[in-house]
Amino acid sequence: MDEKLQEKLLKPYDPKETEERIYKIWEDSGFFAPEAHPSWVDNPETNPNFGKYFSIILPPPNVTGILHLGSAIMLAIEDIFIRYARMSGKKTLWIPGTDSAAIATQAKVEKEIQKSENISRHELGREELLKRIDAFIEQSKTTILSQIRGMGASVDWSRYAYTMDEKRYRAVMEAFVRMYKAELIYRGNRIVNWDPKGQTVISDDEIIYEEKKGKFYTFKYGPFEIGTARPETKFGDKYVVMHPDDKRYKKWKHGDKLSVEWINGPIEATVIKDEMIDMKFGTGVMTITPWHSHEDFQLAEKHNLDKEQIIDKYGKLLSVAGEFTGMKISDAREKIVQKLKDKGLLVSVDENYVNRIATAERTGGIIEPQIMLQWFVDVNKKIKECENKSLKELMLRPVRDKKIKIIPEHFEKVYFNWIENLRDWCISRQIWFGHRIPVWYKGDEIYCGLEKPEGNGWEQDSDVLDTWFSSALWPFSTMGWPENTEDLKNYYPTTILETGYDIIFFWVARMILMSQFLLGKIPFQTVYLHGIVRDEQGRKISKSLGNNMDPVDMGAKYGTDALRLSLLSGTSPGTDSKISVEKIKGYKNFANKIWNITRFVLDNTEKEDFNKKIQDELTEEFREIAKDITTDMENYRLHLASEKIYQYVWHRFADEIIEETKEIIKTGGEKAAERKKVLASIWMDCLKILHPFMPFVTEEIWGILPIEDKNLLMVEKWPVDFK
Repeated sequence: MDEKLQEKLLKPYDPKETEERIYKIWEDSGFFAPEAHPSWVDNPETNPNFGKYFSIILPPPNVTGILHLGSAIMLAIEDIFIRYARMSGKKTLWIPGTDSAAIATQAKVEKEIQKSENISRHELGREELLKRIDAFIEQSKTTILSQIRGMGASVDWSRYAYTMDEKRYRAVMEAFVRMYKAELIYRGNRIVNWDPKGQTVISDDEIIYEEKKGKFYTFKYGPFEIGTARPETKFGDKYVVMHPDDKRYKKWKHGDKLSVEWINGPIEATVIKDEMIDMKFGTGVMTITPWHSHEDFQLAEKHNLDKEQIIDKYGKLLSVAGEFTGMKISDAREKIVQKLKDKGLLVSVDENYVNRIATAERTGGIIEPQIMLQWFVDVNKKIKECENKSLKELMLRPVRDKKIKIIPEHFEKVYFNWIENLRDWCISRQIWFGHRIPVWYKGDEIYCGLEKPEGNGWEQDSDVLDTWFSSALWPFSTMGWPENTEDLKNYYPTTILETGYDIIFFWVARMILMSQFLLGKIPFQTVYLHGIVRDEQGRKISKSLGNNMDPVDMGAKYGTDALRLSLLSGTSPGTDSKISVEKIKGYKNFANKIWNITRFVLDNTEKEDFNKKIQDELTEEFREIAKDITTDMENYRLHLASEKIYQYVWHRFADEIIEETKEIIKTGGEKAAERKKVLASIWMDCLKILHPFMPFVTEEIWGILPIEDKNLLMVEKWPVDFK
């Protein structure tokens, strides 16, 4: 070993000096693309996976966002998958991309314009706002892309996709038009999640539920008692609902009429009997507000009941509220209660009621369900082109038939339950940034197509599509659909979809829906779900708790390898993981251990020891461990594989084999010469197995080992053939 190398190895491993340089070597090599690979991959005699592929699509992070721990664990897991597959001889494709996150991005730009210029988007105009958003995105996207690189993600950057780029835009328009023509997309009045602050419909996944202490009121409603946390919605309540088997109310029949004194005077109420009522909750009787409750709307649809709007789009009471008209609901609530009390209709007030409040993730506005004219995807309509199956059935069938495997398996039940209770999907949003709905109007005429219809007087729908609509096309739009590209032929369906268990419904199910309908194929063979990253006490990480941990900072301080392994360690699929600074420091020590082991091995071996394979009891012992680890890797048990190689390297190789070797080398002779070759042989294979988990330090070490005709470690052959 020359003096410079010896001096370098005497110092602790320095990730700051290493990581950016190593990543550039990888990227410049071209090996991130499936077309580039070493010669052993093309030889069926040397490649046990000759002719096979492994493909994965990166779940697109927000183009204007920053890396958080959830993104970091996703990148680490997916990179481990892809590096292992690449070293196993498969043609590997990992397509990177980013999402427009339309509502969040527009909200950021609007807020900045309001702050700096004191004007609204309506004063600015649609065209100018979109220009400002594009400029903002160009400035911001470098941050998230550099952070993806910083995590060591070996994605094929030549195939980078963005949900709003030209190719993806075309795919979205094509999908909408095809679904519209198949009568799967319709425009109608249905109940939706309305954000009065953001002035748009939002999806279920953009809602954050906050538990807030409030009041629960019980009122007299004729001969009944009803409970509510929202008295401001009760102006239109003219139906009283009870369970048909509730013996307390057996004298009342479905359809009975009765006169009751209510907020603004006497009203006629109708009795509705329905099994949806929980007899054990409260008095077992409730009134319904069909315009402002998802559940009440479904009940009203079932029994063909009237629906009346009480609250407008700005969160203010309408004329049905009489003297309270125009008041904000927060201001009106106690005044309404006081009026009912004055009428002798207030029974009780529970001051310690904890209510689950739905708020908009991006604006913080309290969600007000509203019946609105919007665009929807019909999930129950039978489709002739799909064996007369509905979209709901298309989502269920591949998982039930085991064509798509979900890891861990128990999430299949959750998946089935959600889809079986699925409502029609509202896909329109009242913002300007996004894929604009390809529908034009002229009087009573409606036209849907990829281009504006000929002639004058046509006005395009002003709404844009839900971001999840474009995200649902992601597995195949990133491969060039609707063109029949080589990537679609060679790498679709993708091998695995890796994402958080919290979006199994919103994203995973919809990708299956779109791929089944538009391509007649499943989008992926396996779904691997990771959990939420929590602190060492098991609490969700957040700024408010003071336990926020920036993965970029942690990687800079302790090295990306240490961060990756700490995120993965002790974490099985579908379970939440715990992270702490101490845990990351521990794996930084492991990186140093690997570095120090390398120094010992190089100090006590010769060049020829690395270039002649040898077999003895120790190499056979390691081979059995390596085969066991390989089985774990093949079955996506990354947490077990990483723990086994960690235990072997530190406690078997370093603590025992190296200590034994020191004594053997002292004695010299043939046994010492043989042990040196064993040491070199095992260490080379250890580095190969460690590489997917700790790519930077292992690649750096591989580069300094005196191995003849070597490739980059990232494309070296995995040390065990598993078939």
